[in-house]
Amino acid sequence: MDARDIIIKPLVTERSTDLMAQGKYVFKVDKRANKVEISKAVEEIFKVKVTDVNTINVTGKMKRMGRNIGKRADYKKAIVKLAAGETIEFFEA
Repeated sequence: MDARDIIIKPLVTERSTDLMAQGKYVFKVDKRANKVEISKAVEEIFKVKVTDVNTINVTGKMKRMGRNIGKRADYKKAIVKLAAGETIEFFEA
């Protein structure tokens, strides 16, 4: 897989912005990707050194539209820790 197929999009929430102070960045990633592939993809795209990757499988919520019941899609989230002094300018701007 290509690096841009593994990293789908960054997740910017209140919690993820707090994690940026610790050098951790949160991404939505492909469900089939493992930690090694995620690490290599982030290093290739953003030209930074990754020290640690934590992954979480997020289950989609049940949602209603009137009387119809549906479900949001499941996805995988990765919390990537960078080496000391490294940042991703994409998040800072």
